[in-house]
Amino acid sequence: MMAQLPKFAQSKLKQFLGNEDLDTPPIESTAQPFPTREPIKHLLIGSPKAVTSTIHYLQVIGYASVGDWSQLLPTTNPGEVMSILTRQILMQ
Repeated sequence: MMAQLPKFAQSKLKQFLGNEDLDTPPIESTAQPFPTREPIKHLLIGSPKAVTSTIHYLQVIGYASVGDWSQLLPTTNPGEVMSILTRQILMQ
């Protein structure tokens, strides 16, 4: 069983289970690979009104809370701002 787990998982498993024999194969193995989390960034760029409106719409449809977005940040273009949302998504 230990050979199938990544090294960090083996260490955590040993800490949790103590000194039990972890190399004894299980009777039935249904082990799935551990899902990993990966960051993804959403970037809204536009007028302050358009960016704010979109952020509020995304909250209304349940995608992201207004507080999850960065404050409005100016871009190099006059009258244009941006806001960033970073999410962690599960990858298999």
